[in-house]
Amino acid sequence: MTADRTLILLAAGGTGGHMFPAEALAGELLRRGFTPALVTDRRGQAYGGTLGAIPVHRIHAGAIAGRNVFGLARGIATLALGTAEAFLLMRRLRPAVVVGFGGYASVPAVAAAIATGIPTAIHEQNAVLGRANRLLARRVSQVATSFAAVSALPPDARVVNTGMPVRPAIPVLRTIPYPSLAADDPASAPFRILVLGGSQGARILSEVIPAALALLPEPLRRRIDIAQQCRPEDIEAVRRAYRASGIRADLASFFTDVPDRLAAAHLVIARAGASTVAELTTAGRPAILVPYPHAVDDHQTANAHAVAETGGAWPMPQDVFTPPALAARLQSLIEMPVMLEKAAACARATGHPDAASRLADVVEALATSSRHTTTTTTTTTTTGRKVA
Repeated sequence: MTADRTLILLAAGGTGGHMFPAEALAGELLRRGFTPALVTDRRGQAYGGTLGAIPVHRIHAGAIAGRNVFGLARGIATLALGTAEAFLLMRRLRPAVVVGFGGYASVPAVAAAIATGIPTAIHEQNAVLGRANRLLARRVSQVATSFAAVSALPPDARVVNTGMPVRPAIPVLRTIPYPSLAADDPASAPFRILVLGGSQGARILSEVIPAALALLPEPLRRRIDIAQQCRPEDIEAVRRAYRASGIRADLASFFTDVPDRLAAAHLVIARAGASTVAELTTAGRPAILVPYPHAVDDHQTANAHAVAETGGAWPMPQDVFTPPALAARLQSLIEMPVMLEKAAACARATGHPDAASRLADVVEALATSSRHTTTTTTTTTTTGRKVA
């Protein structure tokens, strides 16, 4: 079957960390005249937006890391089944390029593409190469990374640093200056804190941050204006804690206007997931990052330190993320606004607002190379027949 030179298959696990960059790339590919389609497991079907508007192909996928012997056997069998399904999919669709975004759902599709001679790329969101991507990194045509340095990469991998694609509203924030505090009256200027954290491990943020702010001197507490994401079951307790310490707080389990809140924030306190870190560096906002300690391969710690090394954030491991320690850090930052401005500039300098475009360039180059290879092969075959 003739290959479809405009079809790009995006293979991703069903979690948001894998799906968000896939969606950003899908949008950019559509703008360039390509036809993206998604390959995922059953979890990926729940996503809307651009991914909800393109064809979706479901295959079997199962994790193999961190399992007991029975779970390992089941995961291997499921991956084998998914790979067989992916082979059939490649033969039927003949895409120009297959791009994997991690998660075990990406492994069968990328492996099948490699075996059938289709150009491939993988994108790694974190500062540690994910376990699914480790299975593929040596064999794909290109490895795209979010960070300049990524551990666990094989030495012979073909690597390009594209950055982590973010939602379209975030790069716009680069045009909005950091809300400087240096010239304001320190006795009355509000200090805006944004706390981001989803359901995974967010409870510690709801416990520590209100207690830490309560320890600040009363003049500083009067200045605090905090917006915080909390688990639904924690919101009332957090609201009572802030009310008791006289702190203005806007609490919700989900903010629909994160870009606006990020633009206004003087400081962000958050976990160190790849999407969060990418949005902070793209927007240019300083942060206290509390890595989720149970993340696979402790990749959030690597993410946090990668930003800290540039001067754009302050990591606080969860075991030292206590109310007294956080209160001391916050007081020093509030009283020295020049440190925050410098950190904001450092964060901004490391961001890749054009990450989706850079990643699309990689894909387009692979598609062009594939097209030339196909044309050469076809010409040679035709010429051979004529000579014969």
